[in-house]
Amino acid sequence: MTQSALVLFSGGQDSTTCLAWALSHYQHVETIGFDYGQRHAVELSLRPKLFASLRTLYPQWAAKLGEDHMIDLSLLGTISDTALTRDTAISMQKNGLPNTFVPGRNLLFITTAAALAYRRGITVIVGGMCETDFSGYPDCRNESLRALETAINLGMATNMEIATPLMWLDKAQSWKLAEDLGGNALVELIRTDTHTCYLGERGTLHEWGHGCGTCPACALRARGYLEYVKNK
Repeated sequence: MTQSALVLFSGGQDSTTCLAWALSHYQHVETIGFDYGQRHAVELSLRPKLFASLRTLYPQWAAKLGEDHMIDLSLLGTISDTALTRDTAISMQKNGLPNTFVPGRNLLFITTAAALAYRRGITVIVGGMCETDFSGYPDCRNESLRALETAINLGMATNMEIATPLMWLDKAQSWKLAEDLGGNALVELIRTDTHTCYLGERGTLHEWGHGCGTCPACALRARGYLEYVKNK
C-alpha cells in the first residue's frame, strides 16, 4: 500500500472498475484520460461525475484520489481510419480484426502514461486491457503489454509496472470484481453512469446500462451483466 498508481481512465466500465481496484490497492492514485477524436467521446464527459460519486460513496478512497490528467491525442484520430474515429459502419477487415481496432492506441496510451508517471514519481500504470472476453485487439494481449513494459523500463531506465487486473477475467467476472470492491453501489454506478457503446448512444438505459445495444461493446457488456446477475 505504499506505491502510487496512474490509472488509464476513460469513463467506461472497465476503467472505472480498474480505478476502484487501484484505490483499494494503493495509497495514492492519479488518473489519465485521452481525447483522440473518438466517436464515443461522450464517455469523457462522464468522468467528473464518476469522480464525484466515488468520493461521496467511498470516503476511504477520497483522500487517495489525486490529480486527473486529460491529454490531447487528436493526432491518433487524425492518422487513424477506423470505426471509432470515423462515421463508418462497424465491420470485419481482411486481416481478421474488426475495424474498431485503432492501431497503436493502447501502445501510445501507455507510453504517454509512462512519461507522465515518470515525472510524477508514480511506479504503477493500471489499464483495463483484457484478452479473455474482448474484441480481438492485439494491443490488449498480455504478451503485448509485457513487451511494452520491458521497452518502457529499458528506455526510461526505471522499474514501472503495467498492472492489468482484468486481463484474465470475462465480463461477468469484471462485474463481480466491481461488487467485491465496492458492493452493489459500485455495480449500480458502473451500470448507470459509465459508457461503453462504440456509437456514443446514451439514450436508453437498459438493464446493463446505456448504449445502442447492437455494437460489439454493448454486446459484451450486456452478455456479461446478464451472466453476472444470473450467477448472483
